[in-house]
Amino acid sequence: MTLTDRRIQPPLTADERTTLTAMLDFQRDTLAMKCEGLTADQLKDRAISPSGLSLLGLVRHAAEVERGWFVNVINGESSRSPWTPAGSTDRADFDVDDADVDEAFAVWREECGRARAIVDAAASLDVTGRLGEEVFSLRYVLAHMIEEYARHNGHADLLRERIDGETGE
Repeated sequence: MTLTDRRIQPPLTADERTTLTAMLDFQRDTLAMKCEGLTADQLKDRAISPSGLSLLGLVRHAAEVERGWFVNVINGESSRSPWTPAGSTDRADFDVDDADVDEAFAVWREECGRARAIVDAAASLDVTGRLGEEVFSLRYVLAHMIEEYARHNGHADLLRERIDGETGE
């Protein structure tokens, strides 16, 4: 069996901003597709030992990187993770044993929406933000996010196939 592909294909010819944002949305949709139709237990399953990766952990991680790069770096905010206790430096996005699936997907969708709004409001891809002493352009952040999702979607593909045999690009 293969997963149903409802993703919107990025345009083959478009300006840079359209190409980058469409590619990022395609990668976001790929993660959603890999999670489609699974139970909460399956989404939390760490299907490839000894890794602690799970599909739900990847969704929570994606919410974190959306927030970190777009909200905190490009928009200059200091928004914190809902999953990491105040004062802690531990990354709790992959700790899904007691995670609420609906909350995780809602937070991820919200962060994707915030990211889209930040990109749409930016005057150009040359807009910059800071992370410590380093300066990043919006262009870099979009390219990095495409890479981030693509890498983790490879993980998601393996996890999904191991969980129930479903495959699909």
